[in-house]
Amino acid sequence: MAEISSNKAKRIINQAFAKGKELGLQPLSVIVVDAGGHCKAFERQDGAAPGRFAVADGKAHAAIMLGMPTSKLMDRGEQQPYFVNAVNGVYNGRVIPVPGGVLVKDKRGKVIGAVGVTGDTSDNDAIAAVAGIEGAGLTAEA
Repeated sequence: MAEISSNKAKRIINQAFAKGKELGLQPLSVIVVDAGGHCKAFERQDGAAPGRFAVADGKAHAAIMLGMPTSKLMDRGEQQPYFVNAVNGVYNGRVIPVPGGVLVKDKRGKVIGAVGVTGDTSDNDAIAAVAGIEGAGLTAEA
């Protein structure tokens, strides 16, 4: 069974931070979770707000638990707000339905985890997440 190794998780974070630096983004916080939603790695850049862990986790948790990137969940929420509201209740408020929660797939297209990024605009968070995933040699579904 393919999974995200600790080394890959750290590489994803480093690559996401590099993209943030390249784009001049605000300080980022990045979490990598495995296919069960368990934290493999988390890091918060100097200057990032202390509450960012919960936001990054909420983005990654939503993506992995629902099997869709949070950009699609946001679209669904605009169409069916009651659905996202109900799901957020089911997951004890751990669903952040805005871009920045990205699925991680292996070479065969199997979902092996998710990345949650927060700190800049949601769209920029998603860009950093994709860069981190692809920089680690994996495939992103944003």
